[in-house]
Amino acid sequence: MKGKKTAHTDRGLKVVLSTPYFYNLFTSIIGKKTTMSRFVQDVVKPFPDCRILDIGCGTGTILSYLPDSIGEYNGFDMNRSYIEFAKKQWEQNDKCKHFCANVSDITITKKEYYDIVLAIGILHHLTDQEASDLLNIAAQVLKPKGVLITYDNVYVDNQHWFAKWLISKDRGQAVRTVDGYRHLIAQYFGNIEGDILHDTLKVPYTILQMRCIKE
Repeated sequence: MKGKKTAHTDRGLKVVLSTPYFYNLFTSIIGKKTTMSRFVQDVVKPFPDCRILDIGCGTGTILSYLPDSIGEYNGFDMNRSYIEFAKKQWEQNDKCKHFCANVSDITITKKEYYDIVLAIGILHHLTDQEASDLLNIAAQVLKPKGVLITYDNVYVDNQHWFAKWLISKDRGQAVRTVDGYRHLIAQYFGNIEGDILHDTLKVPYTILQMRCIKE
């Protein structure tokens, strides 16, 4: 929308990554095959019949790593091409649905309904207000003891120069420090566990993953 403040850009060569084929190709080239499976097993920790809300689901890649025993999966993303790709890819799976919407447009109809909310690689694409909208949604839709999981690139002290440079070129223009992310999340979640990762890609990179439990 013209004039609307945003923390995401697809200008220049970055527009290529807005296409599902090139986005998936890029992530497969630089990513380690074990990263997502380890992330799901150690951080997401899905369990039989769990209900999952994925905000910023992209092309729905994580579904390849989730067990068939989950109860329900609903994914949202603002990129219509990503959503159409995900719908086609997973049209035979009656447990999952995908929707095109911005965070601020998501309507809360099922409070205390989900066991897990995923926000993978999304907060650094959001302004503080948009991030607050997402966190507010997560806090409302999660069951007591439900968990919000975030996963974003981050600036840290003594960071590898290439990691810092690559992160600065991200389409997400709101990459924060560890304290920056924690400050936002602490307004909605009191129980936060976080880890800084340096081995998620085939090149130097820095990720902050957090499990935020609704009390």
